[in-house]
Parts: sequence; C-alpha cells; structure tokens
Amino acid sequence: MSDLEAKFRLLRDVVGSYGRVLVAFSGGVDSSFVLRVARDVLGPDVVALTVRSPAVPDYDYQAALRLTQSLGVEHIIVEADETTIPEYAANPVNRCYFCKRHLFELCATEARRRDIQVIADGANVDDLGDYRPGLEAATERAVRHPLIEAGLRKADIRELSRRLGLESWDKPASPCLSSRFPYGTRITHEALARVAKAEGLLHWLGFRECRVRYHEQLARIEVAPTDLPRLLDPEVRSRVIAELRSLGFLYVTVDLQGFRSGSLNESLTTKQGS
Repeated sequence: MSDLEAKFRLLRDVVGSYGRVLVAFSGGVDSSFVLRVARDVLGPDVVALTVRSPAVPDYDYQAALRLTQSLGVEHIIVEADETTIPEYAANPVNRCYFCKRHLFELCATEARRRDIQVIADGANVDDLGDYRPGLEAATERAVRHPLIEAGLRKADIRELSRRLGLESWDKPASPCLSSRFPYGTRITHEALARVAKAEGLLHWLGFRECRVRYHEQLARIEVAPTDLPRLLDPEVRSRVIAELRSLGFLYVTVDLQGFRSGSLNESLTTKQGS
C-alpha cells in the first residue's frame, strides 16, 4: 500500500468514527473532497452547510450546488453578510477569525437542531504552515479537521480528488474576496462587488488563476507570469482598463511578480522582519 493510499484509508476511518457529521462546505478543493468521502463512508448521515455571502465568489457557490446535487447530500444554504460584523468589516490581520467564528456558530446551530455531534471542515496539513487565524475559531467550536488528522496535504487532496473524479481536483485556490483587501482597508458591499466583477472579467477573458487586489482607487492585477504577455496585449489591456475604470477604479496596474496566493500577507512578514 502506498503512503497516499494509507492516508486515504486513515481518512475514511476517521470520518467513519464521526457517526453523523455536518461539513462546513465552501465548494473549494478541500471541503469538496471531505464531503465526497463523508458521503461515501456515512451515506445519509452527512449534511453540508454553505454560507452565501457578498464575500464568496459566485462560481464557488455554483460549484457547491453542483456537487451536493450530484452526491444527493442534504445541503443547508445560509444567507449571511459578514460586513455587518464590525470586527470583520474593519479588516484587521485576524479578520478570518471573525469570519470563521460566524461560520462555525451557524454550523453549531444547525448541528444542534439535527442532533449532530460533529462539525468538520476542509483544513489540511499545509494550512498549519500559513497564517490561519480561522483555525482558532475552529478550535473554540471543537471543529474536526479530518484531512489534518489523516496527514493529507493539498497535493494529496488534489490527486485523490482526481482519482475520485471530482471536478474540483485541479480547481485554482479561491479564498473569499475579502482576501483582496490590504489589512486595515474597510470591507464594504460595494468594494466586494467591484472586486467580484473585475475578477469575473478576467476569468471571462481566459485568465484561470488571477486576483484583483483592492487599493481604494487602484486595482492591482495578478495573473500567472506566463499570462502577462497576453494581459498586456493591446486589445486585452484596453478592454481590462476600460472595464475596471467603469467599475470605479481610477488606476489599473499589473503586478510584475505575477499571481501568488496570500500576497497581502507579505506586509506581515515585512513588519515582523523589520
């Protein structure tokens, strides 16, 4: 048995020990994999909960709907607005803590209503090496991390998802839209909508992995370095500038370092090292 197969078997054992479980389900790579395994192991004893909010890209929400429908899993959809949480809207460095605390409170309420004892999420081993204040909120609610318990990293999850035929196996990382805002920049409905529309344009133009970082009047675009020449093609560049200016951005810039997940956390590293 390979190491990956051993981890997968352990994951199934871990999930099987839950009895009944409510999965905090975003529609991303990790929670999609957890939900599929939970359905395979527990059958009807798994429930998915997805929060629909201004900070969640619509394509993630649609992906979540497709998977629960194809699996035949009960899917609870909760409409929420994190911008009404003062601590979240202020966008401190631990913003994710307030978002996850709200999410897990919603999960706990639904779990109690259904007499479900276990809440699980999609955190994986790689998350332990990054700044993840949301894990603190999970600890407060005794949320289980089956992927961590089984020792699974993101690459493992993608490979196992591919073997299971999940469409999410090669899906680019898709954190909430609030991650496009520098810490300390207030998060509003209007600003989230601008970012969502700007990134939607880039996806429509064929840029699979991209970010539009929000700097008040300035939009900073990140695409893969290999995509930079296409972004700077005169026709594409003119289209992007015109569309983003129509959304209210006065300046449109391109980050020459290219796309990198969590680039706004670089300011934290700089401050810590200064």
